[in-house]
Amino acid sequence: MTSTQFVPGPLDREATTYVAGHRGMVGSAVWRRLETTGFTDLRGAASADLDLRDREATFDYLAQIRPRYVVLAAAKVGGILANDTHPVEFLSDNLRIQTNVMDAALEQRVERLLFLGSSCIYPRLAPQPIREDALLTGHLEPTNDAYAIAKIAGIMGVRAVRREYGLPWISAMPTNLYGPGDNFSESGSHLLPALIRRYDEALGAGSPYVTNWGTGTPRRELLHVDDMAAACLHLLEHFDGATQINVGTGRDATIEEIAGLVAQAVGFDGETRWDTSKPDGTPRKLLDVALLRSLGWTHRIGLAEGITSTVAWYRAHADHLREVG
Repeated sequence: MTSTQFVPGPLDREATTYVAGHRGMVGSAVWRRLETTGFTDLRGAASADLDLRDREATFDYLAQIRPRYVVLAAAKVGGILANDTHPVEFLSDNLRIQTNVMDAALEQRVERLLFLGSSCIYPRLAPQPIREDALLTGHLEPTNDAYAIAKIAGIMGVRAVRREYGLPWISAMPTNLYGPGDNFSESGSHLLPALIRRYDEALGAGSPYVTNWGTGTPRRELLHVDDMAAACLHLLEHFDGATQINVGTGRDATIEEIAGLVAQAVGFDGETRWDTSKPDGTPRKLLDVALLRSLGWTHRIGLAEGITSTVAWYRAHADHLREVG
């Protein structure tokens, strides 16, 4: 059975729409985007109320709300240290979350499901910029291979549902995301929130220097989470295909350059040092976004603008930040 007869179009704003992980950075941004574009029946459950690793509870919840659309943004996420230190949890938790939500959505015959993965699914040394067909063509970055394998399994889950049941589910692979609602913990954060916290704390302490991991030479592509949320809705209304689709800006910068933008946004004018005994991670990870652009979407928030607004958000919410180690 195939989904070749399906033609993407505007979603029904009154239909029940479930955002899995709606309290996280990505899920909350998707929720905001859907809300501001007229969706009137958004559903979500906090992890304290619904553990998506619990198969029975997940099935019960989706049977209760019977969504027409699902955005699967729930995941256990973290930076290079967290991924490298806890591969068991990153593999097990994400496999269970994805499988439970997809299987429960399949039981309800959810019309449209968008699975959100990560650009770490691609080989560590993939040709740059990375095209969608680079998937499974080489070795993964070893510091986050467990998380990457879980996300690859999610892509395969979407493809399997399309092939066997003909439902027009899709997968999107965002580049490195940042913005309001990010995880700013010392041990669990990604690149940008870690830099923001480090430079802001150095400024507050009057430190003459900041020390960052690695050499500063690897290149990273960063996308504001509000742009990602806009891309999610655009894809749900304009894309149908078995391949995962890259979501990014098509531009990257060295970590040293990104650190410089953070220092400027924070107001830190001290020295930046690099601890070369620490790992760099993937040398470069720039996504080819030609397919996404062919669908009429491109990002709107520039990197300097996005970093400045994220620093402002961080400082405004310093007393109750989300911190997950």
